[in-house]
Amino acid sequence: MKHSIRIKIVSICVGSLVVTLLILWALNNFFLEDYYYSKKTEAFVESYKEIDQMLEEKANITKLGRTLQRIRDTDNIAFLRVENEGWKTKQYTTSPAEKEMLELRLKANQIGLISPDDVKVLRTEKNYRIQKYFDYTTNSYYLECFGLFSDMSSFIMSTPLESIKDSVAISNQFLLRVGSVLLLISAFALYAVTTKMTRPILTLANISNRMAHLDFNVKYEGTEEDELGLLGRSMNDMSRRLENTIFELQKANIQLKKDIEEKIQIDEMRKEFLSNVSHELKTPIALIQGYAEALQELADDLESREYYTDIIIDEAGKMNRMVGKLLTLNHLEFGQEEVIMEEFNIVELIQSVVNASKIVIKQKNVQVEMNIPEEISVIGDEFKIEEVVTNYISNALNHIDYDRKITISTEDQGENVRILVHNTGDPIPEDDLEKVWIKFFKVDKARTRAYGGSGIGLSIVKAIMDSMNQSVGVRNENGGVTFWFEMQKGNESE
Repeated sequence: MKHSIRIKIVSICVGSLVVTLLILWALNNFFLEDYYYSKKTEAFVESYKEIDQMLEEKANITKLGRTLQRIRDTDNIAFLRVENEGWKTKQYTTSPAEKEMLELRLKANQIGLISPDDVKVLRTEKNYRIQKYFDYTTNSYYLECFGLFSDMSSFIMSTPLESIKDSVAISNQFLLRVGSVLLLISAFALYAVTTKMTRPILTLANISNRMAHLDFNVKYEGTEEDELGLLGRSMNDMSRRLENTIFELQKANIQLKKDIEEKIQIDEMRKEFLSNVSHELKTPIALIQGYAEALQELADDLESREYYTDIIIDEAGKMNRMVGKLLTLNHLEFGQEEVIMEEFNIVELIQSVVNASKIVIKQKNVQVEMNIPEEISVIGDEFKIEEVVTNYISNALNHIDYDRKITISTEDQGENVRILVHNTGDPIPEDDLEKVWIKFFKVDKARTRAYGGSGIGLSIVKAIMDSMNQSVGVRNENGGVTFWFEMQKGNESE
């Protein structure tokens, strides 16, 4: 089989070993010598630069001698330097016999007595040249560098290349030993790979056992392309199908439970709404009925008839306003109210609402303080924001106490501006702060009934600001209560 486990194991181990040995052999036979020449060439260049710099700096003879000795010991480079005038030897790091040979090689290179067939130039620069040559007297190859230093003295550096052959021989021995070690490693690798190949079988057995106990979340994570990989993917597919089927059943059950809970919640909301509306309408209806019956018995008392008629008209007006607010709130909550976003000056809007409330403000002996700029440009529905401001100021007037002071201020919130309406008076209980936005919720029911409140105004405020994706809030502070809402700044404010 194409993807047989046994074939893959044999192919991987034998193939890896053969490829490794071939690569090592190729590197040894085709690149080692060139690499050796390259490194020796670099050593000549570095040595030339170092010695030339020391000559330019006129380093003392001891320092120069140590450098030449280091080059000799480290890179096996023989060195000779002579003055062109009188051919006087300045420094050398060889035996007297080698010194004579280097002098002959230097003269031959300078005069041009070397046959081009005997040398192979590896690098040529302005002041020196590096070449490989064959010495017939020693029957050996050498690598040499000769030329001029900056002080116009001549030099020659030489190193034998016979050591490269020894290196190749050593490398071949190394290759033989490495090959033997690789064979041993391959044997251990074969055992390890076989062990690894049996591990997926145990994994698949464990998966099938868990699936038998209806655990379909387990998955086979292997990526093999052989028989085990095919079996693992088939089991994953079966597990996924079973899991999806169970998930759909669970989803249907959750949706059914959610629908039942929503139906119960809707029924509770309907009952609560009917109870609140009935409670709010009960009092004005009873008053209207009572005073209407009294009118029937007061045919001749004109003053009493007018008094009772005014009460009936007033209670009917309260009912009409509450129904109107309920309709407005219903339209806002169900998205039936069109929101017209435009840029306007909210300071002018606040001032107009305060002016419209001057009569009530004066009657209740309230001081209104406005700590706001002359102009704040915002973006929103101006008509609906006017209703928000009206509700806030009306709410503040109805709950004013103590210093009887209302303060209107603003806070910068980056891209938004926050408008705050604070009134002195009793604080709202902490547990009720987030409930003030709920329909028909009243912190002080007796006081709310006294001024004719329905508990819907703040719910309308919340619905309006939600329709414009803006925030509202309330907090107790400074001996009273602060209500706030935010608006997006207009271009002029920015």
